[in-house]
Amino acid sequence: MSNKSTERTPKPNRSLGRRIIISVITLIVILAVTIGFMGYHFFQKALKPLNPQDTAVKQVHIPLGASNKQIGSILQNQKIVKSGMVFDYYVKSNNMANFRAGYYQLTPAMSLKKIAVRLQQGGTDQPIQSTKGKLLVREGLNIDQIAKQVSATTDFGKADFLSLMKNKAFINQLANQYPKLLSSAMKSDGVRYRLEGYLYPATYEVKKNMSLKTLVEQMVAKTNQVMMPYYSRIKKTNITMQEFMTLASLIEREGVNQTDRRKMAGVFLNRIRINMPLQSDISVLYAIHKDNKTLTAKDLQVDSPYNLYVNAGFGPGPFDSPSISSIEAVLHPLDRSKDYLYFFANTKTQKVYYSKTYAQHQAQIEKHSANKKR
Repeated sequence: MSNKSTERTPKPNRSLGRRIIISVITLIVILAVTIGFMGYHFFQKALKPLNPQDTAVKQVHIPLGASNKQIGSILQNQKIVKSGMVFDYYVKSNNMANFRAGYYQLTPAMSLKKIAVRLQQGGTDQPIQSTKGKLLVREGLNIDQIAKQVSATTDFGKADFLSLMKNKAFINQLANQYPKLLSSAMKSDGVRYRLEGYLYPATYEVKKNMSLKTLVEQMVAKTNQVMMPYYSRIKKTNITMQEFMTLASLIEREGVNQTDRRKMAGVFLNRIRINMPLQSDISVLYAIHKDNKTLTAKDLQVDSPYNLYVNAGFGPGPFDSPSISSIEAVLHPLDRSKDYLYFFANTKTQKVYYSKTYAQHQAQIEKHSANKKR
């Protein structure tokens, strides 16, 4: 009997292959579950308002014949909803249809249901130029501040408004239309805005299809209407309309009550008479493009024609839109014969003190511990 060795063919490691397959399947399952969870989380989040705190109205145009998918895409691009795809799924799963073309006023704080219901109700066939229908221009606002108000309450942008304030052709048109009001403004050198001071503080109705030019024309027309009874009287004062409105704009921000407005007008006019700088903080704030700031010694020396601390006279022009009260104050100044050249207001008591000399002025400040000098 012969001894022969029997050679066996090695068997593949079936257990290793099985483990690899199981691992791959496990990874796929985990990945699928993760994606599903993330998708579910995204979907649930997308069903909620994009930003419950953001109630700023945006105008959205839905074109005629737009599909649900297209509408969802428009809403997503306009940042009204988180996902256009989820919006499409939501309206289909809830059998919501018959969305109508038009212009809509929507906010990111609205739910998908509320947006869909609004789209079923229909929008307007033309853009709505104001989300509130009205624009309020408050007394004492300057053009930069009015631009912010226009942007906040209408569909017109701040940049567009400020661009119009620099539009020479448009301003020349207004000057030709209202020569008594704007002729001297057109001749003034170094002005920031030709229409500063001439956009009357009032509430304006902003109708649909109204252009930005029409809105501004309303403001200037209102100023002309208010000033009409005063043109001949202003002419007798021997100061130009631009200079008159400059004083009124300073009084608007300085004055506490009508009596003090008239007395302050007297102080400013007395200073003008002797070529003494008006030294108004309002002028410096305008020069440095600030609305409210505690001025430093450096601020008071800023190199600007609007800085009436270092420049005598009226400067280039108005600093804000004055009210009829301030206009009346400049027309009827009080106590000019007392030769007051200084005043300061105690901000706690709101009482204003007037002086003839700087020494008296300093004594009044020390006595009453006021923190606002003039």
